Order: sequence, then structure tokens, then C-alpha cells
Amino acid sequence: MDLEFIKQVIPLYVEASVLTLRIGFTGIVLSLFFGVLFALIRFWKLPILNLAVIVYTEISRNTPLLIQLFFLYFALPRIGIRLTGEQCALIGVVFLGSSYMTETFRSALETVSKSQVESGLCIGLHTIQIARYVVFPQGLSVAIPGVVANIIFLLKETSVFSAVALADVMFVAKDLIGLYYKTEESLFLLVVAYFIMLLPITVISRVLEKRLSQYRGKK
Repeated sequence: MDLEFIKQVIPLYVEASVLTLRIGFTGIVLSLFFGVLFALIRFWKLPILNLAVIVYTEISRNTPLLIQLFFLYFALPRIGIRLTGEQCALIGVVFLGSSYMTETFRSALETVSKSQVESGLCIGLHTIQIARYVVFPQGLSVAIPGVVANIIFLLKETSVFSAVALADVMFVAKDLIGLYYKTEESLFLLVVAYFIMLLPITVISRVLEKRLSQYRGKK
């Protein structure tokens, strides 16, 4: 291992990691928003919209992020729509992530018994109030482990951003290997970069799951 080389290129990995996290977390936040929205549409089985969400989730979950990025970056310019690599990466994460979040939240919301929804209707709550005060708080506690798993999955999927000329950590590693043939050092730093990005999320998820299990136990 060339420690001097590692020391010299660490700033490149830091810069690339910041870019990866910025796009990744922006995409994850938007995925959470759309995931909740689409899950509520599925839960209430809203006409037309429910079918549209089902079709979208099936298309999104059954196509790799790499293929989606290729479509955005190489196919759309054929019809006059040109996107930067960063825009393609963000759209790709949101498109893929929203479908996974949708299914996670949907399955969690369906753990809430129909009798509670009916009880809410009987006491005069309207649909939005039932969703806010009855369905979503209970479903959220069930969804947390799945949501965290999706977040980790999406951050790992950012490794394909380099396919659309985005200078993420994978792009930096491949570039350094091609230029200097420092394979071991470049891959070592790549592993370290992803480990540092993902470890805090794993730790936080374990703390949340432990507290939620204690809460459910007291309840």
C-alpha cells in the first residue's frame, strides 16, 4: 500500500463523497415525501391514481438504476431533453427510491386494523384526520426498519452515478486506477468512503429500532 499516494488523493474522495451525499440525501428526502404520498393513495385505493401508482412502482422496482440513468442521460437527448449528470442522478434516485418507499410505507400502513379507521369515521374524523392521527403514527413505527434499509440501499446504489459522467467516489476510484494503476489504494479508499457514509445510518437505525421496540413493549 502506497501511503503517500493515499494521503495525496484523500481530498478527492472527500469532495466526491460530499457530492454523493448531497445528491443521495436530496433524493432520499424526496423519495420519502413521494413514498408517503403514494402509500396513502394505495392505502385508500383512490380511483385511477391507485392504478397509476401500481404501474409506476412495478416499472421502477423492476428496472435497474443504471438502466434508468442511461435512459435519462442518453435517450432523452434524442427527443430534445438534455439533462446534466447531476440532474439525471437525482431524478434516478427519486424515481427508484420513491417506489421502494411506497411499498415500505404501504405495507406498514396496512398493519393498522380497518376497525380503527372505521372508528375514526364513526366519531366524525375525515380522511385526512384519520390518516394523520390514526393510520400514519402507527404505520410509521412499523416502517422505520424498512425505511432505513431503503436509505442504505439507495446510498449504495449511488455507485452507478459514474456511468453518467458524475464525479462520485466510484468515478474517482476508477479514474485513479486508470491514471496511476493504484488499484489496491484506490479500492481501499472507496471502501472506506462508503463505510464512513453508511455506518452512521446503521447506528442510528439500531438506536431507533431499539427505542421503538421498547415503546411498543410498554404499550
